[in-house]
Amino acid sequence: MKIYMYGVIIAGMDLDAERQDICGANVVCGYSALRALSSIDSRQMVFGTVVRWATKKGRPKMKPVQLLSPPEHTLSISRAIFDVVKEHGPLTISDTWDHVKEMGLRGLASKRQMKIMLRWMRERQKLRQICCHNGPHKQFLYTTWFTNPKNMPSPSPTRKLQPPKP
Repeated sequence: MKIYMYGVIIAGMDLDAERQDICGANVVCGYSALRALSSIDSRQMVFGTVVRWATKKGRPKMKPVQLLSPPEHTLSISRAIFDVVKEHGPLTISDTWDHVKEMGLRGLASKRQMKIMLRWMRERQKLRQICCHNGPHKQFLYTTWFTNPKNMPSPSPTRKLQPPKP
């Protein structure tokens, strides 16, 4: 049963029979609501708060990236990606993949491998990720540490969201 005071829920726990008699119906006003609340054990309220707090899940811990490629390949791929990001400014993952494909890099087989490399480079602080708000949409861009965010050009409008088809 929920206890209401002036139309607002002030306690949402089950009450036993004698406490229901104090409260009357579901809607309680004024003094009788305060009397009902004082009859509810405060330990029950604290216990409910602790249970709600304990059941919340935290952010999953991300393990550091373990690259399976040899160090020579890792060095050449990371240098090529860094040069692309440095030359073409803040880029999204899709734009970075387009530029890397144009370069014809041998060691990079897929976009997924490139995303893993970008995450590895971000962990090693070779690149940084920034968030650019375009209206209600967020766009995550990769840039070097030397790029000043105030002087950055606006992101390329090549990626436009399509309106939903009815």
